[in-house]
Amino acid sequence: MKRTLAFGGVVATAGLLAAGLAAPAGAAGDVVGTPLAASGIAGKNIAALWLAEGAANLIAATPYDVETKVVAKHISTGGPAADSKPGVVPAIGDEKKSTAKSKNVNLPKTSGKVFFADGFKLVPVPGTNYKKVVADNPHWCTATSIQSTYKNLVATAGSCVYDTVNNKSTLNYWIFVPGYYQGKTPWGVYVGKQAFTHYDFDVYEDGDRDYAFVTVYNGVKLPHGGLADVKKLTDIGGFVEIDKATWEKYAPYLKKQEGEGASAKYYVWKFVDAGRLGDNVGGQGLAYNQKVGKPVFVFGYPSGSHPDGNYAYSGKTLKWSYGKTFAASASAIKAEELIGVKSSFTGEGALGSSWLVGYKNTRRLGYLNGVTIGVSDTDSNNRYDTSVSPYFDGELFGVYSAAKNLWSGSIA
Repeated sequence: MKRTLAFGGVVATAGLLAAGLAAPAGAAGDVVGTPLAASGIAGKNIAALWLAEGAANLIAATPYDVETKVVAKHISTGGPAADSKPGVVPAIGDEKKSTAKSKNVNLPKTSGKVFFADGFKLVPVPGTNYKKVVADNPHWCTATSIQSTYKNLVATAGSCVYDTVNNKSTLNYWIFVPGYYQGKTPWGVYVGKQAFTHYDFDVYEDGDRDYAFVTVYNGVKLPHGGLADVKKLTDIGGFVEIDKATWEKYAPYLKKQEGEGASAKYYVWKFVDAGRLGDNVGGQGLAYNQKVGKPVFVFGYPSGSHPDGNYAYSGKTLKWSYGKTFAASASAIKAEELIGVKSSFTGEGALGSSWLVGYKNTRRLGYLNGVTIGVSDTDSNNRYDTSVSPYFDGELFGVYSAAKNLWSGSIA
């Protein structure tokens, strides 16, 4: 999805992330939790659909692209405000403070793409009896792994999880692929189990609450060729015999039958467990109720063109920008308490990009303090120059808290 916003803002006093902040406070507000893949079988079916045909459906996916235009007249006079004490949650592996510094920007392993689609269908291949698996409207956004009790949590924009276009509950066939590049899944595929957002975003599409946290199952391993080439799967899985009733619940790309009638045997593909997301790529910390004006790194997969037609980004590789946050608003999407940062990221693909404060190059870890929900051309030169995010306050921490202690388990 691409939200193209226009807004005004005022620069707030800059500040550094303080050491020894108060313990995270509780938060008011309602939390909406929605199942994505409620069972392990459902999760395996989803993974198989995306990875069939040599991961062709991942490769064919395009940035989620729904445009929201706002006239550039509103000027923010107040901006966001903390609703309780500032707080932080340390990143995975960074519970002890690190003081190492580096001038180079080492990209985080935690970032990746989330994929979703309207559905899948079997399409006959001319001249053969074969039907290939084709995704209907496959799209992707940016997301990041974040700290949680079971190292199984992903953070992104709410509009990358909840379907605000078709008035459905959530987007379908949702997976997270950290480090994704042209069909390759270096740390596995993680199927979403349950999504959490704020009630105001789910019901009213409130831009101030456009964020989501998703618990994911353990990753599954598959080669670049996916299930299309069984010979490549001998070292990472295989077919196992099961009863017919269970067999019937699986997608056709995961199962086979040998024999007929009473003597028939039924088999399904057994994936190999890739382990927990946080164990494989780490997880960023979380910072909320912070002062506006902090410097942040923004990591995402921008794609698409600027208004003048210039394609500055391909969406294929992770990019970064850097700047200090400032107060912003966009009343057309019911967002009065946003933060902005100067960035040339284009909207397509960058939706859900992570805003990291206190980012440490050596550890590739920091504190998540925002997610991109839109971009804007504030000087009217036909080039996007600003990204915006909801302000992370105590209500966001309440949504995070609802998700962070939930176990997912393995679908292998």
